[in-house]
Amino acid sequence: MLVETISTEDLGDRSYVVHDGDRAVVVDPQRDIDRVEAVLDAHGLTLALVCETHVHNDYVTGGLGLARRHDVPYLVNAADPVDFAREPVRDGDEVALAGLTVRAVATPGHTPTHLSYVVDDGSGPPAVFSGGSLLYGAVGRTDLVEPDRAEAHARAQYRSARRLADALPDAAALYPTHGFGSFCSAGGSSGSSGAARGTIGDERVTNDALREPDERAFAARMVDGLTAFPAYYAHMAPANLAGPDPVDLSPLSDLGPDELGKRVAAGEWVVDLRERDTHAREHLAGSIGIALAPPFSTWLGWLIPWGTPVALIGEDEDQVAEAQRRLGRIGIDRPVGRAVGPIARVAGDQPTRGHPTATFDDLGRAGDPTVLDVRRADEFRAGHVVGALNLPLPELERRAGELPAVRLWVHCQSGYRASIAASLLARAGHDVVLVAEDFSRAADLGLTTAS
Repeated sequence: MLVETISTEDLGDRSYVVHDGDRAVVVDPQRDIDRVEAVLDAHGLTLALVCETHVHNDYVTGGLGLARRHDVPYLVNAADPVDFAREPVRDGDEVALAGLTVRAVATPGHTPTHLSYVVDDGSGPPAVFSGGSLLYGAVGRTDLVEPDRAEAHARAQYRSARRLADALPDAAALYPTHGFGSFCSAGGSSGSSGAARGTIGDERVTNDALREPDERAFAARMVDGLTAFPAYYAHMAPANLAGPDPVDLSPLSDLGPDELGKRVAAGEWVVDLRERDTHAREHLAGSIGIALAPPFSTWLGWLIPWGTPVALIGEDEDQVAEAQRRLGRIGIDRPVGRAVGPIARVAGDQPTRGHPTATFDDLGRAGDPTVLDVRRADEFRAGHVVGALNLPLPELERRAGELPAVRLWVHCQSGYRASIAASLLARAGHDVVLVAEDFSRAADLGLTTAS
């Protein structure tokens, strides 16, 4: 049995192609299934089965499209009220292929109908594909489906993790879908040990769900550590239950300066993918700077009023195509168009703007600046610039009216969230300075305190 991993780093997820050198099982494929098909082709594999561990909250699945395209069974929990034909499976159901056996194991907690899949080739330890149940050093968060029952689901997650571990040998390889930066992981945006691979035996030593003897204590601690998750999650499960259409990744149409200007004036989102300092130096007036870094789709999906048309500005066609692919994974299927090249060509005769960037050294020399910290409240409490205001980025547009009408020095932990915040504030007419530096520098300079 061989396992090929397809990483989606921008969402903190992994899909898997499990095979015996001939026939393949795919677990939790992302929507851009061409990546899966490239792996199948590279290894000369025939797809035999597609397995879904749960109705995902952080991305639109490619499972239905992949199964239909290859005319193979699509395993989905029988209890999930989907609007499409699938192979319904329940706890203990098995599917036997030529060289592999796939067994469904009920592991509720991350979602009430969550399944894990144990795959065995009969010649060695099995592998378990645990979705959002047992992760590397953590478990999946339990407040996504029914927030008011997060603690009850956390207790179910505890029991599921232990049941799964008890049924498998220490040598069984563990392959979770979430936990590589996904907000589906418990513990904020990391929620894992940072491991790249592991076994059930490893988790017995490191995972709190397997080490903590008290279920209540585990659940209370887990729920207490939960932080906000992206707003776009509310749209993912309904899309997955309905049966997503294939994503269209063909090139976008080109937009000229006048068309971009009209879209800005209409309140649509014209998103500048260029590096944050480049955007700050000069950009199309009214555009929003969200650099094409790993958190790009998470933050755009979190902040945009859902359904707002999106146009993309990039340095070249490849940059726009990558952004388009990432947005398709979260259900923003077809941006209205693109503009590529130097800002002078993109903007034409449309107005451009800019705002200054600075370091924490500059902030320390600024006299009595008004500092805006756009990190989460728990990050702020752990340490912040003395006298700073705290307005977490997801709340910024809704609460921007609370901010004083003075120059705002905007920072976060690494500069990425601050760059988006500065862009949004500048678009709304605020006078901003982007502090584009790691927050650790503020501590080094003695500018911080803790709540």
